[in-house]
This record gives sequence, structure tokens and C-alpha cells, in this order.
Amino acid sequence: MADTTYLTWPFLEDRHRTFAADLKTWIGDNKAALDAHDGDVDDLCRGLVKRLGKAGWLQHAVAHPGKPIDVRSLCLAREHLAYVSGLPDFAFAMQGLGSGAISLFGTQEQRASYLAPVAAGHKIAAFALSEKNAGSDVAALAMTATPVDGGYVLNGEKTWISNGGIADFYCVFARTGEAPGAKGLSAFIVDANTPGFTIAERITVSAPHPLATLSFKDCRIPAANLIGGRGEGFKVAMSVLDVFRATVGAAALGFARRALDEAANRATNRQLFGAPLFDLQMVQAYLAEMALDVDASALLVYRAAWAKDSGQPRVTREAAMAKLYATDQAQTVIDKAVQIFGGLGVVSGVPVERLYREIRSLRIYEGASEVQKVVIARQLAAGYAQT
Repeated sequence: MADTTYLTWPFLEDRHRTFAADLKTWIGDNKAALDAHDGDVDDLCRGLVKRLGKAGWLQHAVAHPGKPIDVRSLCLAREHLAYVSGLPDFAFAMQGLGSGAISLFGTQEQRASYLAPVAAGHKIAAFALSEKNAGSDVAALAMTATPVDGGYVLNGEKTWISNGGIADFYCVFARTGEAPGAKGLSAFIVDANTPGFTIAERITVSAPHPLATLSFKDCRIPAANLIGGRGEGFKVAMSVLDVFRATVGAAALGFARRALDEAANRATNRQLFGAPLFDLQMVQAYLAEMALDVDASALLVYRAAWAKDSGQPRVTREAAMAKLYATDQAQTVIDKAVQIFGGLGVVSGVPVERLYREIRSLRIYEGASEVQKVVIARQLAAGYAQT
């Protein structure tokens, strides 16, 4: 990254600056492996999880006794990894998101069984919330978990599930029926080898990563696999998203920083009409706008992370703002970078072309941009109602 002055901002502490410096050094030493794209995407992700776990970086993706997840470290990790490539960022983030319900609400036994292997890169985690007709509207989940003697029987489907097909376990949200809508949901751990659980379909997307539709048919799990209390599934899911939503903005920030650096280097070295492309006022305007969007995104991302880490009474609005602005503006920044590259910008494998494909999904998952606007507006209205 050309500009690292944001690391001196008051949202971050010295330990975060040390973390960022150490991670940057490690990334430099492992860049070839982190930036690999040839081969089976499942195998690439498995290899990245093992590499991140062996180096100790996944320790920051889960909670430890007496030590909650540090969101600023998550954001720094995602930003730095995404700067190199979307796949290592994905591998890191999903270990945290996939086990987030256990980090926040798991029993001691659940934490001992799952978090240590996740942090070591020995188990791959997945977060199974979305359904065909219930993505943004979590209260509309249809999958059921019927209480039976000694456990629950799960029936239904989940779709758009990241790490689907390679995960060793899934944190699954289903309807237990204590009340209508959001109040009747619960969260469960489902191991990948549980009878009745299958991968119904693998999904291929523009920026490849493991993604699947999951099927549950009379899938029986023990009562000990309940995360939190019955009827607390919505609270569990929203709490996980409050932690990880800002980190999506951090990944987008990493993409945007890479696009800005690539565009600035291209403009400086590309000759047009006998002078550097940078000399054109329109190109200068593009680069200035890109730099502005990057810095504004960074301010929102690290404000949200600081708010969560420091126990501020309001974090949902800040996380939604960070996710919304950083992902939307990263799309704009990358589009301008492609424009500066001209025809080369749409050649497969060129960094800005890859960024163009990688950024798009970030504006959808963990709450689409339109949903973030609803969240922000409702938070705003609630604040006025209290005055």
C-alpha cells in the first residue's frame, strides 16, 4: 500500500500498528501463495486456511477466554489480505464469520471443540443464514428445527452459503417456533458429516470461491449443538453481523487501495500524446476522487471498528455506514481504475479486471447496500424518537 498514514489515526493503538506491520511482512514473504489463482478453488481455499492458521493469523478471527474478538484487527487483516487478492481475504473472513456465533454465544464445550481448530486452520467454518426466499429478511426464514427427545431434527435448505462444500461445520439458523417471525429462530452447529445433511448444489460466481446450496432432510443433531438459547437465533445472527459487517468494508477498502495504486502507477508510466497519462486533467480528477473515496471509507471503517471494540452504546449504525459506503465507493474507485487502464483494464487476469469482479459481491452479502440504508434510517429514526 502506498499510503499507510491512516495507521497513525487515533482509532488505532500501537498494538494495531505492530499487527499491521507484522502482517504486511508476512504477506510479502508469502505473496506468491496468497495470490495464486490457478487450480481448484476448493483446494486453494483449504490451502489458504491452513497457511493462515499455521502463521497464527486466524487466532485473531475467534474469541479466546477473557479476550473478545478485536474488530480493528479483523479490519486490518481483511484490508491487507484483500489488497493482495480476494481469496485469502475470503479464507480469513469466513473462519471468523463462520464460527462467530460460537465465539459470541457458545458454551465452554462448544468453544473448546470448535474455536481452537478454527484458529489453527484445522477446521473450516461456515455461516448458514440465507435461504432462497429469505436473505435480507431474516425473519422470513422457513427452515425448521423440530425439538425431539435429546435434540432437534432439521429440515429445509440454505443457499448462497460461503465455504459450502468444504466446511467441516456450519452455524445454521432455523425456525424453532417460540414466536412468529424473528423471535422464533434458533442457532445450531451442524457438522458436515451429520446424516441428513448434503450439498444440494455448488454455485459458480464471477469471482470464484466455494459457494453452495445446503439441504437438510430429517437431519438430527444433539441438544448440545444449540448455540445460545431457543428463540435467540435472530439476536445471535445480528450480533455476529455487528462484529463482521464493518470488516466487509475493510475488505472493500483493500480492493480500493489496490485499484488506486494500480491506476496511479499506470497513469505515471503510460505515455499518451507524448506525455504521461497523469498530465491529463481528467485523469488527475479521477485519481483525486479515488483518493478521497479511499480515505473517507477508511474513516468510516475504523470508526465502526473502534466503536465496537471500545464498547460504545451504538454500533449497528456505524457498521452499516462503513459497509455501505466502503463497498459502494470501492466499486466506483475500481471502475475508474479500469477506465484509466483503457482496453488493458478488461483483459482477464489484469489486477484491475480481477478487482472489478471481486468487489461486486461485497455490495450484496451480509446485507445489500439497500438494506444498509434501511438499517441506517431506522437507527436515525430511533434516535429522534428518544429526543
